Amino acid sequence: MAITLVNPSGLPEIDVYRQVSIATGSKLVFIAGQVAWDAEGVTVGAGDLAAQVEQCYLNIGAALAGVGASFDDVAKLTVYVVGWTPDKMPLLLEGVTRAAAKLGVTPVPPATLLGVAALDVPDHLVEVEATAILD
Repeated sequence: MAITLVNPSGLPEIDVYRQVSIATGSKLVFIAGQVAWDAEGVTVGAGDLAAQVEQCYLNIGAALAGVGASFDDVAKLTVYVVGWTPDKMPLLLEGVTRAAAKLGVTPVPPATLLGVAALDVPDHLVEVEATAILD
């Protein structure tokens, strides 16, 4: 595995992600922002942030599997949420938890969460992109 996740002393420990990833692999994998589309391009969970987060993470999982990788290889996630406010955190975490259970993983690489005004399609509430490292 090319990724080691750590929480260095002096930084807060966050349950849902690690502060730092150390990459030792030689192949970078950049996954385009994934939205709540199923394989046919139909939006999953219109109006439901948790359902859309879940679908985004499942799509990241599928993209990773398509290149012979898994969430263990993810060095960094970036999450974009339309109209973000802190009260949406439980829904975001619910979606991540449901996807993790389906994927059989605990996705905790460093992550950045950004509130945005809009995404590509008005029904999309969240977009997730990933960077992975392979040996």
